[in-house]
Amino acid sequence: MKESSRKHGSLSPCAACKLLRRRCAPDCVFAPYFPADEPQKFASVHKVFGASNVNKMLQELPEQQRSDAVSSMVYEANARVRDPVYGCVGAISSLQQQIGSLQTQLARAQAEVVHMRMRHLASTSDYPAGTGSTENKLMASQSKSFYYMDTVDQANITESLWSY
Repeated sequence: MKESSRKHGSLSPCAACKLLRRRCAPDCVFAPYFPADEPQKFASVHKVFGASNVNKMLQELPEQQRSDAVSSMVYEANARVRDPVYGCVGAISSLQQQIGSLQTQLARAQAEVVHMRMRHLASTSDYPAGTGSTENKLMASQSKSFYYMDTVDQANITESLWSY
């Protein structure tokens, strides 16, 4: 059997050439990114962007950026297949709604924790004499809890919004 002189070292055509029913040339731009064993990867990209456009995009990019570009195209194509109108934007919007809902749940849980701490402090009667009223201690505890809650919320929420 004769060895292939192709850069990607495969005897069978890449998924793109197989789908397009053409001979896979040794310098095929698709071959390194769309291997024969992953035909669905190219099929979805081809369906959304078209082979000619994908070829142009890859040709215009430096080789070190092509892999990331293909990953992005595959992700967007799969999102477009699931949601033809909004694609990735629909997924991002859905995730932002989930974040908002989870932030609301977190705030409610934190408020409940503060409320439970206040009830616990109010129910304990083992304060040493002369250290201040129970009301003052509850207010101090509440203000510390709200300060902590605000600090955590602002830092974590802002960070989590941009880490996705």
